[in-house]
Amino acid sequence: MGSKKKLFCEYGLLAYKISLLKEAKKKDYIDFKNGKKFAKMKNKEDFEYIWKGDTKVLLRKLHGVDMQLQKNKVKNLQLASQTIDGIIVNPGEEFSFWNLVGNATKRKGYLEGLVISNSQMKKGVGGGLCQMANMIHWLVLHTPLEVTELHHHSDALFPDVKRRVPFGTGTSISYKALDYRFKNTTEYPIQIRVWLDDTFLYGEIRSTLPLKEKYKIIEEDNHYAKDKDGIFYRNSKVYRIIIDKETNQKIKKELILDNHSQVMYDYDLIPKEEIRMEI
Repeated sequence: MGSKKKLFCEYGLLAYKISLLKEAKKKDYIDFKNGKKFAKMKNKEDFEYIWKGDTKVLLRKLHGVDMQLQKNKVKNLQLASQTIDGIIVNPGEEFSFWNLVGNATKRKGYLEGLVISNSQMKKGVGGGLCQMANMIHWLVLHTPLEVTELHHHSDALFPDVKRRVPFGTGTSISYKALDYRFKNTTEYPIQIRVWLDDTFLYGEIRSTLPLKEKYKIIEEDNHYAKDKDGIFYRNSKVYRIIIDKETNQKIKKELILDNHSQVMYDYDLIPKEEIRMEI
């Protein structure tokens, strides 16, 4: 049998960059054809009502990851926050991460950080921006806003270290093919605030009117199991519970994620008490 034919993007760095540019232009054309209305307007004066706010630790010790990449990530997040903070998403408009941030290049001041490509950890300029997309997605999950583009990490790449949110609720982003987007399907404008200090990334979704519901994200049936080939998988179900603020009655419980993710780190780091029989 003959060798597998190489893709154009595999013929060196220049070919790879040309391929990325082509994909970006293709996505822009599809957006134009579909009449997408993306949020562009900014207002740094806080809208009155906080629909959801949260904080995320900036520097986490990840197994096998150079801490310098984490420190570089902070710089990258600072640059991205300047393009996102204060953005207003009016009714019918869509938020697009990459349409706001643009290509994270060295020329713009972005540094090498951790990137994940094909379930492999690598260094790349602009690495770590997924933490910003993760933050925004986590906020959106606590609102009636509609996620329109989301790409889950397919594998469990790191052991849990002080995890505060259910596994799998993050998102993969890669300019410009893998975007994170949501649409404002409410009748009110919403505002995104994001900022950093030395320790935390902060985020808020605000609006001109308060929410009538509150949202809770829970994880159930969390466990690890080994298949017949000796490969471990992390499994769980993530639900969103919507509660009426006035009556405190549950309105809805919906499954938003059914995790079945291959464990890519050292199996000795899997908590023994969370392992079930083979699947």
